Amino acid sequence: MSSAARVLCLPLLLPLLLAAAPAATAAESWSVAPTGGGRPSFYTEGGPGTVQRDTVSVTNRGEKPVTVRLHGTGVPVAFAESRVRIPARTRAEVPFTVTVPTGTAPGDRSGEIVARDTDGRAETVGLRLRVTGPELSALTVERVAVRTDGITYELVNRGTTPLTPTLAVRADGVFGRLLDRAPRTLPVDLPPGSRTKLTEPWPDRPALDAVDVRLTVTATGGARDTAQASARFVDRGAVAGTAGAMAAVGALFVVRHRRRRGPGVAEEPQRPLEQAELTGAGT
Repeated sequence: MSSAARVLCLPLLLPLLLAAAPAATAAESWSVAPTGGGRPSFYTEGGPGTVQRDTVSVTNRGEKPVTVRLHGTGVPVAFAESRVRIPARTRAEVPFTVTVPTGTAPGDRSGEIVARDTDGRAETVGLRLRVTGPELSALTVERVAVRTDGITYELVNRGTTPLTPTLAVRADGVFGRLLDRAPRTLPVDLPPGSRTKLTEPWPDRPALDAVDVRLTVTATGGARDTAQASARFVDRGAVAGTAGAMAAVGALFVVRHRRRRGPGVAEEPQRPLEQAELTGAGT
């Protein structure tokens, strides 16, 4: 590794070897590789907040100068010089740094060092970054609510490792258990620090009931959390039907009461309440 923040242009030391090799075509006149030789790709490791250093070599085997631009993909890379002009039969060594962002979860990250010339030809070298640090598996289930389309909730990865959670659902109503779904793996992957909103379908929920819903989420590494919510289901159509049924029962009761008087008994006309009180006072 090199800590120098500059570009070095060095003559090739083995011109005789290059002369003995087949002549390079214009498309193959330059190449890019890790400095030092013997490495097919870059590898570095460090904890969050650290800065790793290395050097990339761009070799021009042609008879004309070549200008290339350098950039990195997949990981945060910064070059001492992003635009480099390499004279004929010369090698340029360009230092660069890889910064591991603070809060990055432990694990491997893959990227590339890319060099592209003015004709659009590109050469790449793989770069692998291993972020070190303790691994923590933790997640929470939040904002549980019962909606018309199902049970909505949010999952939050509060650890340092990616998680693939499992979900178990239970719902209890006034007259007993309504849902009891065994744990199943959810079709989501939660990177560290991520939050995602999901919906659990419930197409046959009751029309009239008071329900307590409980969600239990687990993941590898011992991550586990439980959250619950309550809901009251009131179907206006069902309520109107119930009220109508009660009115019909009341009417039937009145009819039956009148029939019990018999066919020969005339029903006394009802007097106003004030008249009855006056009559009683006179006697």
